[in-house]
Amino acid sequence: MSTNPRPRRREFLYGLGATLGSVAFSSLLAAEEDQAAVGLSPRKGHLPAKAKNCIFLTMEGGPSHIDTFDPKPKLAQLHLKEFTRSGEQKSAMESGKRYYVQSPFKFNKVGQSGADMAENWQHLAGVADDICFFRGCQVDSVNHPTAMYQLNCGNRFGGDPGIGSWVTYGLGSENQNLPGFIVLPEVSYPQGGAANWSNGYLPAQFQGTPLRPKGSPILDLFPPSGVTAEHQRKNLDLIAQLNQQHQKRHAYHDELGARMESYELAFRMQMQVPGVLDLQQEPQETLDLYGVGQEPTDSFARKCLLARKLVQQGVRFVQLYHGSWDSHDYIERAHGNLVAAVDQPIAALIADLKRTGLLDETLIVWCGEFGRTPDNGVRGGTAYGRDHNPHAMTYWLAGGGVNAGHTIGATDETGMEAVENVAHIRDFHVTLLRLLGLDDNKLTYYHAGRFKQLSQFGGKVIPELIA
Repeated sequence: MSTNPRPRRREFLYGLGATLGSVAFSSLLAAEEDQAAVGLSPRKGHLPAKAKNCIFLTMEGGPSHIDTFDPKPKLAQLHLKEFTRSGEQKSAMESGKRYYVQSPFKFNKVGQSGADMAENWQHLAGVADDICFFRGCQVDSVNHPTAMYQLNCGNRFGGDPGIGSWVTYGLGSENQNLPGFIVLPEVSYPQGGAANWSNGYLPAQFQGTPLRPKGSPILDLFPPSGVTAEHQRKNLDLIAQLNQQHQKRHAYHDELGARMESYELAFRMQMQVPGVLDLQQEPQETLDLYGVGQEPTDSFARKCLLARKLVQQGVRFVQLYHGSWDSHDYIERAHGNLVAAVDQPIAALIADLKRTGLLDETLIVWCGEFGRTPDNGVRGGTAYGRDHNPHAMTYWLAGGGVNAGHTIGATDETGMEAVENVAHIRDFHVTLLRLLGLDDNKLTYYHAGRFKQLSQFGGKVIPELIA
């Protein structure tokens, strides 16, 4: 039997205070308090920033790098010859033979940089020297929903914050009357739905705000007839008073604080949103530049022009979606129509930002969720297309401190696999954050027992992409 008396409660707690466990516990509590205090107010990043804002052009469905920005003359020699691969890929061919398919598009060297572009990119060719092409990217999934989640959230299985959520969590937003992260989807949401722009486990105020492509961009934006701004202000003040009393008793329920902030933001948005969304205030020459009111450019032109207006108003992150790039057949017709719809608006966006002096501080990203294969199962006729390819894809960057006028990385002679400057999508995420002045290793959030980050683990900057 021990002769030492059992320590009293005070002595036990005092002793605990000297342990490593208590230091970690105190650190977690401090981190939680800091996270709870974070809002949308603008703040400095971890590093000097190349860009202040980001416009993310998401080509959902997986554009073919072989038919856009990565020409493969070898495919002309192999056209309709049997496609063979080894190892794990061989099992994917068991359902039938496959054949190499050449690109239906000719390629040109454009700009002083001599960038490779398919001939149907007629407008983008004019701003080629403002673009940095990267051909070395790889991802992990060939399924659209999981690949979209990995592109947008760093996690193939969803539930994590989107890129725009991480950026606004790190930097806030320069306009307190508009959401910091705005999404411009199509009528049909992308594969994986709204989880592509979710706040995940970050505080709720960092979720993306989608604007409807048809009808009122935001439902119930304006009060009912007869309700004045003064009435609204009094109602909000009363609700805020009641919520603050409740919040004192539940200090760590951040969802209540986010709800309170959303009420106030919605009230302020009533004053600013109508003017920002009204494209008819723009000069006719600007509307014509983007292709507004013309077909087939009108829909995406409106998104690109609105994106320019939003970053001009201080919105931190704007993500645009353009779908149907999943061209398993008739790629000449499918990609031809898709490029015709986005070519002029994207080129106009770059030129317009440059004209207004905003390109240097606005990072533009163009990408899909994966690339395409050099082969297809169709032989004969003209229904050639391409399948999903996680081993090679091209994305490009413009503005915001990127290494413009250069093409970085390369794929093999058929475009099947990246072979030079090979980088995972997580490295792209880390590079994007770095251009915005954020360090992925410092931009973390404590959740489910560990500090989490956008890259998940092991991401590194791709220095060749930064000027």
